Order: sequence, then structure tokens, then C-alpha cells
Amino acid sequence: METIKDLYKNQEKYINTDVEVAGWVRTVRDSKTFGFIEMNDGSFFNNLQIVFGNELENFSEICKLTISSTIIVKGTIVKTENAKQPFELHAKSIEIFNLSDSSYPLQKKRHSFEYLRTVAHLRPRTNTFSAIFRIRSVAAFAIHEYFQSNGYVYVNTPIITCADCEGSAEMFKLTTLDLDKPLPQKDGKTDFSNDLFGKKAYITGSGQLHGETFASAFGKIYTFGPTLRSEDSNTKTHANEFWMVEPEISFCDLDGLMDIEEDFLKFVVKEVLDKCPEEIDFCDKFIQNGLKEKLTKLLDSNFVRIDHHDVIDILKKADRNWEFKPEYDGDLAKEHEKYITEYFNGPVFVKNWPKDIKSYYMKVNPDGKTVAGVDLEVPGAGEIMGGSQREENYDTLVARMKEMGIAEEPLYWYLELRKYGSNIHSGFGLGFERLLMYITGMENIRDVIPYPRTPNNCDF
Repeated sequence: METIKDLYKNQEKYINTDVEVAGWVRTVRDSKTFGFIEMNDGSFFNNLQIVFGNELENFSEICKLTISSTIIVKGTIVKTENAKQPFELHAKSIEIFNLSDSSYPLQKKRHSFEYLRTVAHLRPRTNTFSAIFRIRSVAAFAIHEYFQSNGYVYVNTPIITCADCEGSAEMFKLTTLDLDKPLPQKDGKTDFSNDLFGKKAYITGSGQLHGETFASAFGKIYTFGPTLRSEDSNTKTHANEFWMVEPEISFCDLDGLMDIEEDFLKFVVKEVLDKCPEEIDFCDKFIQNGLKEKLTKLLDSNFVRIDHHDVIDILKKADRNWEFKPEYDGDLAKEHEKYITEYFNGPVFVKNWPKDIKSYYMKVNPDGKTVAGVDLEVPGAGEIMGGSQREENYDTLVARMKEMGIAEEPLYWYLELRKYGSNIHSGFGLGFERLLMYITGMENIRDVIPYPRTPNNCDF
């Protein structure tokens, strides 16, 4: 049995030959003596047009096919001149394997993304989500391909952890204690001694700390897996469950890290452009006009590198009435990110951030006021990656942890990396769904995740 992808990729081979295909009905049009079926089998973005005539013994039944019915078709591939599709299948037989119920909720009309989230188990059958999730698959493979071809070791960091990387307030707590009964107490706090792990445990918010331990053995590693944050945010760019890409590289400073980030992003975008032309064309036409041009421009861009202090200088001199006033000791708002990418007409690395607003593990610069952190801002999406050179000095790291109220004892193993063969090392984190939003033009993170988990939403 051939797939629709086989037929499109090897058209000349199949013209005037008999084939057998199977798939789901997208549309049916019929007249008294013949009709057309648009069918898709999931192997390719484009549909296959099937022509059937009243010589088929079950012609009347075929004319009554409902959307999403399953059929098996045998026939001849015929080249079509001056038509939308390059070929069509002239049916010799059509077996109706399953006649879809007429209550099927995705009839031939345009549905809102909000509605489609309520039928997330069916939305991959629509053109939009067929494109989105095929791009997601290709982009995920490209991420692995980039790191594997550049000598990185893939590491599966734990989902269950006792390590506090980005702040326990944002991490889901994990327990086997009976929550329907009063929790055991000790010294005014919950007593976890009878819990499964005998201590407070979390669902991972980042694989970075564990990744650093493997980078200290293998030199270059990456993680790519699910991450969970408990923040109660209903914005278009936040979800409580998402996937993160987190490489860690030994003997690499901040400049080297920015080289890697730029090379990595361009590789993944190019792979999607090369391998998903039909999907990108669809997204360009129906989701974000100019998407293809935006992505192609990224490949040809030289990414600007500029200090946070200098970015604030530019923002303060801008003739803008900012909603959030830019400050030298503050973060960048979305409006600032948008302005700075427009100012430089391309992607921008903002580096050397005020240490007081960044994490304890970032390398403190010689000025004692900033850290060697970097955010990559891209046109149309803002921040897409965040990374840093990690603090390699034991005493400095301990001092930073004390300064920021991070308990040392649970992270003794992380600190020991600075005792046993410490080196200059760096890494970054990329939210996979943020990347997908940028590549597809989708505005809501809920529409690039198969089954989104957001506040008050844990359906399916």
C-alpha cells in the first residue's frame, strides 16, 4: 500500500500505474455520474484527489460518505494538466471501512483556535494543526541532529528532583502523603520523613544543574525533554508543561556560547524550511503573512551583540512613551525587546545583565555588578533563548547562593563540580514551544502543544 507522501515525492514513477491507498475523507463532491473525494492519510500535508464514477457498484454509498470516514481505494494515478493538483487517482474500487458519524465536529468550515482547543483529540486532522505538528516533529528531529552531529551527548535528566534550579516557588511539589488527611507536622512545617523519598521533592523546572554534572564528564551535552512550572500565568506565551532544550558546554565562555546559539537556531530554522515547504507555505498564507520571508532573513542575519547597559541607553534615548520605563538595573519588557530588534533590524544578543535580577549560577563579571548572562531577542517574538557562562569558582558561587538565599546542603553535589576539575563552562535554555511559535507564526503557545496544560486547564 502506497502513502500520499510516496505519490507526491515520486510522481513520475507512479503516473499511469495502479496503486492502493487508505486514509480519511476530507471532502466529497458528487453529481449523478461521477464525484471527487479529497483524502488524507497523515503521511503528507497535501491531500490526494480521488475521482470515482457510477460504474462502481457501491457508487451511491460512496456519494453519502461523511467527513473523516475511513476508506481503502484501488485505482490508477493519472497526471492532471493545468489543475491545482499535479495528479489524481481514478478509482477502480472504494471500500468503506468505517463510516464516520454525522456528529463529527469538524465539518467543512473555518473553526476558531479557541474552539479547536476544546476538541484537541481531533484538531490534528485540520490543515492548520496538521502543519503545526508536522513542523514540531521536524524541528524536534533537527535539534537532535544538530547536537548529535556536533559531538554532544544526549542526557536524560530527572523529572523528579530535589534540586532547586530556578526557584522552588515555581516548581510543582511531589508527594505520596495522603492529601485527604491532615499532613504530618514537625517544627511547624510539613514532615516529609514518611514520604516516598523521605524529603521534599519537586517535578523538574530545569535540567541544567544535572546537565552540568555530565558536561563535566563528557565536555558537551544536551537535554531535551518535558519541564513543568507551577506559575499561575494565563498569557499567550506561558504554559505549565512544556519542553526545554538545554545544552551545557565545558571550556566555553560567553562569546563561544553566542556562536553556538546562533549556529543552532539557524540550523533548525533551515531544516524546517527545507523539509516542510508545504507547511511553511500554508503558515505564511493563513497564519502569519511574511513568515517565510522572516525566517529566510534570519538565516542571512548577523546577530548583533550588545551589553544590557547599552540597550538601556538606546531605549532611554528613543522617542517613545514607554509603558514600562527602561532601567539600568531592570529587566526588558516586551515593548523593549520589540524596539531593540527593530532598531537593529534583526536578532540581538543582549549580554552582561545586572546580577541582582539574574540567577545565582551565572558568572559574576569583573565589575562585580553584572553577570555573563545573555538573552537572544528575535524580531516578532522577543526573547527566544536565555543562557550564561556558569560560575566556575567555588567561593564565588557559595557567596552568591548565600546572598540569594539558596540552601547549599541540597546542592552539595553541584558545588563539588567546582572542586573537582572546574573549568570555564556555559549553557543556554530554549523553550521548544517558544521556538515553534516563532517558526510557525502561531500567537498562542496552546496551539503548538498537542495537549496544553495551563491554569484551570488539564483536559484530555
